[in-house]
Amino acid sequence: MEDAAKLQDLIRFYAILGRLEQGVGGARRLSSSDGRMDWPTRGVYFFFEPGEVRTDSGNGPRVVRVGTHALTARSRTTLWNRLSNHRGTVATGGGSHRGSIFRLLVGTALMHRDPSRAVDTWGQGNSAAGPIRDAERALERRVSGVIGAMPLLWLRIDDPPDPASRRGYIERNAIGLLSDFDRAPHDPPSRGWLGSHCSRPKVRQSGLWNQQHVEESYAPAFLEVLDRLVTEQLTVGKER
Repeated sequence: MEDAAKLQDLIRFYAILGRLEQGVGGARRLSSSDGRMDWPTRGVYFFFEPGEVRTDSGNGPRVVRVGTHALTARSRTTLWNRLSNHRGTVATGGGSHRGSIFRLLVGTALMHRDPSRAVDTWGQGNSAAGPIRDAERALERRVSGVIGAMPLLWLRIDDPPDPASRRGYIERNAIGLLSDFDRAPHDPPSRGWLGSHCSRPKVRQSGLWNQQHVEESYAPAFLEVLDRLVTEQLTVGKER
């Protein structure tokens, strides 16, 4: 009975995201995005991935990562700040996995899938000297290519930085709903999913490029909040 209820919640979740996608004029790709676009100051983002589709909750792509930003009281990070960290540097095609856990996870998966291109320093330390960054540049470019090709949707939730923000509430509950970690799978990854090669068990077992919240349950009532927030965003968009 619990599985049936979760499946219905997944169906509703994707219906809400479908309404969001239609309302914003379609998903964007980071490879062709920049800070001059109409991004909200704060929000939650949902990444999809080429080749990853839903098999239980309906047709269409499945969400592979949910994220937000500015969950500490002193944080000044904007939504685009966080997305640009994931995207990397346009001029060089590279980036810094030390400033993006998403990049770090994708990089570990690429290395494990192709050990001949492994970089020993990947994921070590919060900063690195120039020669180390030079040795990592080829892998950083591959990471940028993978993430840059992923369509994403964004939801405006412009509340103050705080661990108890609505952004954090939506993020953790969406991850809890989507995660297959230690539970019966719904919309499981494809056999060729890159994340299956990731060194982090929570990524492999959850089917998401997330580590936090994948082992947590979710509150079905969050879907009501998500639905209302999407309606608010689309209503404001029409009024402009």
